[in-house]
Amino acid sequence: MSQTFPKSLYLHIPFCKRRCFYCDFAITTGGKNLKQQYVDALCQEIVLTVAEIPPVETLQTIFFGGGTPSLLSVPQVEQILEAIAKYFAIASNAEISLEANAGTVNLESLQGYRSLGINRISLGAQAFQQELLDVCGRGHCVAEIYEAVDAIKNAGFENFSLDLISGLPHQSMAEWDFSLKEAIALQPTHLSIYDLTIEEGTAFGKRYQAGDNPLPTESHTVEMYRTAHELLPSAGYAHYEISNYAQSGYQAKHNLTYWHNQPFYGMGMGATSYINRQRIDRPRKMREYLEAIALWQSSGIGFTAPIIDAAEELMDSLMQGLRLAEGLSLKALQETYGQDLCDRAMQILDRYRGQNWVRFVEQSGDIRIMLVPPDGWLFSNIVIANLYENLSG
Repeated sequence: MSQTFPKSLYLHIPFCKRRCFYCDFAITTGGKNLKQQYVDALCQEIVLTVAEIPPVETLQTIFFGGGTPSLLSVPQVEQILEAIAKYFAIASNAEISLEANAGTVNLESLQGYRSLGINRISLGAQAFQQELLDVCGRGHCVAEIYEAVDAIKNAGFENFSLDLISGLPHQSMAEWDFSLKEAIALQPTHLSIYDLTIEEGTAFGKRYQAGDNPLPTESHTVEMYRTAHELLPSAGYAHYEISNYAQSGYQAKHNLTYWHNQPFYGMGMGATSYINRQRIDRPRKMREYLEAIALWQSSGIGFTAPIIDAAEELMDSLMQGLRLAEGLSLKALQETYGQDLCDRAMQILDRYRGQNWVRFVEQSGDIRIMLVPPDGWLFSNIVIANLYENLSG
């Protein structure tokens, strides 16, 4: 397999005002002094990383994810971007995204971020009903969603995304329909639509283990998915990935790096990088992360992980690529992972063609492998589990 080099950089900013009840991300609610300590450590990780893995390609995407990156001040974001620019070449048209929550941005802060070169905002809205925001433990009100969108537009951002969550406790179909239509009315260039997942150890996970389960039934969440799949394309948003919709030309370029299973730098607490066939995790706790960076600086002992074998890489490519409406090129898979492994995968996928979950499309001497929306995406976990069982080990 030929080696490729990262063109994307993910930076994890773990700070939040509070932890939402469904969240199992690596976050902290630490204060002002900890934020600056973390920014300094993150900049040090940039220095240490490029010393160990010198950049080869020009960065095409940079993504500040979290957590709530918009809790960093403009000077702190500037410090990070200056550290990146010192060691990396950044494309003049690079997509530079920053995640934000309603209630954490205003016109001044957004103008500041934009002056630094950030050109895409991803705004967490989740719902347009106050009772649903409250039941999820969100730290903002409905009015602050509209205020944030106004500020984003007034600050000059042409590219912004909204996040919504379906399947929330007590959420009705009427409420879901209203949230979708309100989101459309705000005219984002991109929409991410996530189905609520109950993670072990979260407040929701603990609460619903006790038997109090006000979640919509599976049939209702399927109906919510189908509603979005029908409504959003009619409003000009192509359903290009299982959970994502975009106006023409506004697909999330950074996330496409993941879905195409391409290498990327990942830095910060809880982040994962994918370089040289290694998926390398950082500590998920603040103290452990800061200690690891200090150790790396003093001893040269950085982060490492085992080399991924061809079968695991193929599994990753299938799991990510089948999320996309465009699907995967069989020819490209064969060239990368070999005929035998790909033949095994095709035999498994062929089982689902009769159910119209999977489609093979001949195209210019190649075959595109794709899940058929919406059912193929709704039942993708079954397809992926079967692939994993037969390709792993």
